[in-house]
Order: sequence, then C-alpha cells, then structure tokens
Amino acid sequence: MIKLVRVVWERLSLYLPIILMAMLALGTYWLVRSTPMLMQPEKEAPARHEPDYFMRKFSVKTFDGTGRLKSEVLGTYARHYPDTDTLEIDSVRIRSFNEEGRLTTATARRALTNGDASEVQLFGDARVVREPAPDIAGQPQPRMEFRGEFLHAFMNTERVKSHKPVELIRGNDVFTADSMDFDNLDRVMQLKGRVKGTLVPDAAKK
Repeated sequence: MIKLVRVVWERLSLYLPIILMAMLALGTYWLVRSTPMLMQPEKEAPARHEPDYFMRKFSVKTFDGTGRLKSEVLGTYARHYPDTDTLEIDSVRIRSFNEEGRLTTATARRALTNGDASEVQLFGDARVVREPAPDIAGQPQPRMEFRGEFLHAFMNTERVKSHKPVELIRGNDVFTADSMDFDNLDRVMQLKGRVKGTLVPDAAKK
C-alpha cells in the first residue's frame, strides 16, 4: 500500500509544475477579464469663438520694462475671446505711446484688439490721431488725423490702413480716398481710388 502511494505521488510530482502553470494561467486570465478597462483619454475639444470673460466701464494699462506707460485701453464693454486672444470693445478709446513718447489715440464705436493693443481694428466713426512732435532728426511734424468707418491701426509701427473710404488731415491739408495705406516710419502714403486733396499754404512761411 505504501509502495502504491509512493508510485502515485511520484507520478503526480511529475505533472505538478504543469498543473501549477495551468492554474496560474487561468488565474491571470480571470484577472484580465474582471479588471475594468481604462478609460480612453478624451480628445480635447477645439476652442470655440466664445467669450470667456467680460468687462464693463474698464481701463486697462500696459507698461514697458522701465515702468513707462505704453498704452491704455478704455471702453464701456469688452468681451475676451480665448481662441484668438482678442478683445472686442464697445465705445473704445486707446492711448498709445511709441519709443520716443509720441502719443497716438484711437477711438471708434467698436474695436477689435490683440492682447497688448498694438494692433487695433476700428469700426464705426473711427478716428486715429497722432499728436504733433519732432521726428528723429528733430524736425517738427504736424498733427495727423485719420477718419473713416473702418481703420486698421498698428500702434507700435505707426501704420494705418483701410480698404474703405478715408479722410486724412495733416496739419491744414486734407486728403480723401477710397482706400489708404500709410506708413509713418517709412514716410510712405498710398491713396487709391478717387483721390482728392486740399493743400493749404503755411501762413508762417509767407
């Protein structure tokens, strides 16, 4: 009897590793089946052109590295759009200073600006005014004013353009055109379409 038991045990011991491996495989399979699947990461939804915050009767100022006032934006109501990082402003007024401290102001019934107000699109009764100041060579420059229903102003580079009719007032001189591209730094002004001009002699030079 003892001999028979020993023979059976020896035979079982030969198959014991196989039996253990089979049990381990079954246990692993059961764990995989019973473990909940990981949630797939959700795709980030594309940014929609919707405002993420609003401002009422506000004033926003920006300063350069030395603490000097660079620009100030005022308005009655503003909406910020995160997908384009732009501000849409009602009844806007903007004051901007260039590197030499020359002041340029812009006003309109509505405006669309980038984050630092260096680029502004003005809609409805738009006006951009550059106050008189000497240029780099020290020569006096007259006051300049641009008027129109649409003006696109680049405040840092002193450029104003429009694809709609505009009126340009430079000192006492007045020009009108169907479109305009004015670059003050390069001293280049392009007037297109029906261009008219009125030149008034400077009384001081008479």
